[in-house]
Amino acid sequence: MSNIRVIVAEDHATVREGLKLIINAQPDMEVVADAEDGRTAIELAQKLQPDVALMDISMPGLNGLKATAKLKDCCPEVHVLAVTRHKDDGYLQQVLKAGASGYVLKQSPPAELLHAIRAVANGGKYLDPTLAGKVMGRYSGRRSVINEGGTDVSDREVEVLRLVAWGHSNKEIASRLDLSVKTIEVHKANAMKKLGMASRIDIVRYAVLQGWLQDT
Repeated sequence: MSNIRVIVAEDHATVREGLKLIINAQPDMEVVADAEDGRTAIELAQKLQPDVALMDISMPGLNGLKATAKLKDCCPEVHVLAVTRHKDDGYLQQVLKAGASGYVLKQSPPAELLHAIRAVANGGKYLDPTLAGKVMGRYSGRRSVINEGGTDVSDREVEVLRLVAWGHSNKEIASRLDLSVKTIEVHKANAMKKLGMASRIDIVRYAVLQGWLQDT
């Protein structure tokens, strides 16, 4: 099985070198390139097609948020893992909208970073436990309302929502479940209506509450 190929985009040289050391010390990972700004990260991703792009959010010039959006446009197969010191889940919303697959804090232990890299490299999603706890706390009220309302979300609708939360497109879900894309769209729309959801971000937040994003 080939190693997980990683690009590290971080403007602080000391932090960048530290990340490289941590990742390269793993038997199943290797840093194939590093960048100190978003534009260079995009150029390297286009050239090397890594499995994961480790993206600092706060970088000069083209910041990590804009770089993530541009990178996903040109290299949709590259999974972006945002690395930041920001604990505000407002950043999480923006990063998810930009197309990132994960969000990990620089303050977290190296083991969390490595777990996050493996998760997104395998096509999953990852939220730093510290941030996930905040999101769960903020949305615990919504969960209570859902439960008390006795919403009749079907098993199939739950299955579709789970796959959406993990980043699969409607077409991919349709193929996986052997259903039409239209049927998937209907299941998704019905589930979102029953659970009071308005966007993909709401689905991801609900997935955090259900523990879906911690699956391996």
